[in-house]
Amino acid sequence: MLNTADILETINMIRAEKLDIRTVTMGISLFDCISDDKDRLLARVYDKITRSAKDLVRVCEQMEIEYCIPIINKRISVTPAAFVGGSLSSEEFVMLAKTLDRAAKELGVNFIGGFGAMVQKGMTVGADHLIDAIPEALACTERVCSSVNVATTKAGINMDAVRRMGEVVKKTAYLTRDRDSIGCAKLVVFANIPEDNPFMAGAVHGIGEPDTVINVGVSGPGVVASAVKRAGDCDFGTLADTIKKIAFKITRVGQLIAYEASRRLNVPYGIVDLSLAPTPAQGDSVAHILEGMGLERCGTHGTTAALALLNDAVKKGGVMASSHVGGLSGAFIPVSEDAGMINAVEKGTLTIEKLEAMTAVCSVGLDMIAVPGDTSAATVSALIADEIAIGVINQKTTAVRVIPVCGKGVGESVEFGGLLGYAPIMPMHKESSEAFIARGGRIPAPIHSLKN
Repeated sequence: MLNTADILETINMIRAEKLDIRTVTMGISLFDCISDDKDRLLARVYDKITRSAKDLVRVCEQMEIEYCIPIINKRISVTPAAFVGGSLSSEEFVMLAKTLDRAAKELGVNFIGGFGAMVQKGMTVGADHLIDAIPEALACTERVCSSVNVATTKAGINMDAVRRMGEVVKKTAYLTRDRDSIGCAKLVVFANIPEDNPFMAGAVHGIGEPDTVINVGVSGPGVVASAVKRAGDCDFGTLADTIKKIAFKITRVGQLIAYEASRRLNVPYGIVDLSLAPTPAQGDSVAHILEGMGLERCGTHGTTAALALLNDAVKKGGVMASSHVGGLSGAFIPVSEDAGMINAVEKGTLTIEKLEAMTAVCSVGLDMIAVPGDTSAATVSALIADEIAIGVINQKTTAVRVIPVCGKGVGESVEFGGLLGYAPIMPMHKESSEAFIARGGRIPAPIHSLKN
């Protein structure tokens, strides 16, 4: 039975506390597009995507009007391109990226993810060629996003791939240097990549997914921050209960949109991803939630514990609200996309080392971090290796989206615009990791991976 107070609370969440559906993402399998003829492959890919998602934007816009709930992004994820274009050369993979971009533009979606590979134990020829193609592909497209999975808890860490990805990040930064190296904002390196994540830049349509699927990502940092403020000076148990209850309500909104999008598009409903994804707008910050718990500024002592409480409570509330919660579901800490995080970096409270510690208890990892443009490829690889190790040892997803901004250094900042926001350049250690990264090979899987 509908309760007037609940209805009014939901309206207030949307109007005053920035509750939104961050993304409705359609996953599309491209396995039936595979061909040994390059032109036929590209034609099939374009046709499959534009046919499957032809009504996605229209349906989302209809639901926005009918339910008065903002749907910020309409997106597509596809089968990792290395599986689909296994016989392509690097130049031909760039052509595939352009085809994905053309399809995304035709449909009017914000981003299309899946230009990537899974190389946790080694590289196929196709994966090798795709990774070579990433810098050029991201430089010559607008809406294509790329992700590479370099490790799993079961397989360990492919350090050869980690070394390669440091080089790829640097080359991508250079090829987009005229746009403040923004190509790196569309590139993520993963451990334990989820196959149903609707959020970019790491969305892929996993090999165990149906032919098409609808996955919805909900976000409401402002709603949670308001709930924490209303809870006042309570103990941690009460605070956790407060967050769980509000996460339950947020997830129910997401499930409504997921069911409706699935029904109207005649596409299976996959999951709701309840991730507190911030924006640069005031009142939409994960850092401000942590500060609302009693921290003077995000990054000070106690921040990791506060984030652990938040992430766990969000997951518990979301799981109670929907039978199909997936993706990442928790709290994101992308520096450039969070006003509170930006402020903490500018004040010197939040460092890369503290962010790394926080990633052990949050949803993703080192995200949207701008570093000096002269940072070496080996240092970037070492940063990736540290973060990936946290994911492997803790049996969780971690990722790195780092942007070495060409021509800029510590004390400067970069403006990406839109949801990507603004980022102060963060300092990196000057000591070399070159000899460590040069070892190559694989870091073995941890002993607790042997569960069979």
